[in-house]
This record gives sequence, C-alpha cells and structure tokens, in this order.
Amino acid sequence: MAVITEIIRLNEDGTLSFGNYDLQEKTKVNDFEVDGRFYKAKSFYEVTKLKRDGALVYESLPGTAVHHFSVTDEVVKFEVEGNKMAQITLEIQPDTEYKLLIEDVLVDHVKTSSTGKVVFSVDLNKEPKNVVLKRVG
Repeated sequence: MAVITEIIRLNEDGTLSFGNYDLQEKTKVNDFEVDGRFYKAKSFYEVTKLKRDGALVYESLPGTAVHHFSVTDEVVKFEVEGNKMAQITLEIQPDTEYKLLIEDVLVDHVKTSSTGKVVFSVDLNKEPKNVVLKRVG
C-alpha cells in the first residue's frame, strides 16, 4: 500500500481511499462528489480528516493513509497505514455497540457516543492494518 497522492479517490469497487501522512503541509480537496454526497479530505503528517456533507466521518492523529473505506449500517471497513501509533475517531451510528477487529482479531467491544463518535488506537509503524467495526445485535 502507499499514500494517496491525490488525497482522495473513488476506487473501482465503490470504496474511498484518502490521506497522505508523508506531506509536510496541509493539503485539502473540497467538494469531491460521490453519488450526490460531497466529501472534503484534508491530510498531512499531523492529521488526516474526512468529512461528508460537512459532518466528520474519519479523523486520525497523526496523519494516515486509508484504503478501501466503506460504511454501511452494519459494518465499517478499511485498511489504514501510517508511521506510528494512530488515534482514530469515527463518526457513525449514535449509541451503538460495535465489535472492533484489527487484522481479524477481536480487540474490544466499543460503544459510540450520543453523537456517534468512537475513538480507538492502532499501532501502525508502517505496517498496514485491516480494521473492521461490526454492529452488535
């Protein structure tokens, strides 16, 4: 895997890839349209952020590269890579419990806040990791 040189792109399978943790300066793409929804991606070594129609979808500290990001009512899936430990914030379904799996290993059960936010960390060290959150119940 590699950083996303165009900051955000639509993959052939309908998923999104975004982020470039190698950039020294903030780089943004506004109004990236997919199926009538507008995405804004911002990335550099300190942070990677994705918003859809103005609402937060993904944020990592420090910056990361995210491949094949997809969200449904039941599952959030993506592959993430970066230079070191990353704190990831997702905004998904509010007050919902998910199983957090990293590299197919159950890490924890996590519950989103009343605003739908969930925060977790992934140890990357330049090794891409598959992350899956599966809705419980």
